[in-house]
Amino acid sequence: MNTPHHAARQSLQRRLLAGFTLIELMVVLVIIGVLAALIVPNVLDRADDARVTAARTDINNLMQALKLYKLDNQRYPTAEQGLQALKVKPTTGPIPSNWKPYLEKLPNDPWGRPYQYMNPGVKGEIDVLSFGADGQAGGEGKNADIGSWE
Repeated sequence: MNTPHHAARQSLQRRLLAGFTLIELMVVLVIIGVLAALIVPNVLDRADDARVTAARTDINNLMQALKLYKLDNQRYPTAEQGLQALKVKPTTGPIPSNWKPYLEKLPNDPWGRPYQYMNPGVKGEIDVLSFGADGQAGGEGKNADIGSWE
């Protein structure tokens, strides 16, 4: 029974169903947008936390290598010799007498900058530190310095 009235009703039902799925799609997109707005900042904070943890691990490893250097050579590398003395035998005085390679390579901090070495240190006999995300001394949060004194 294909009457004009029946065909018009089917056409109206199709349009209503198509409109309804469009509304559903819009609701789902709005929900995804709201969830993304809530989750993305947390994920970015986690990335910063991971970088801080990685920096602390690197600094601990550098401090262990520096302690071995001191055990073998009775002193830490000078400020001029720097952390490079853990990888390559220093050619400037005082030349270490029992030098060995302490590290295969010097890591950069998680933000891609070299770690800072101070001898004498500000917070300890020697200090190894990263300036954090901003690459500047001081700062708070993700920009805070991460050092061997922590």
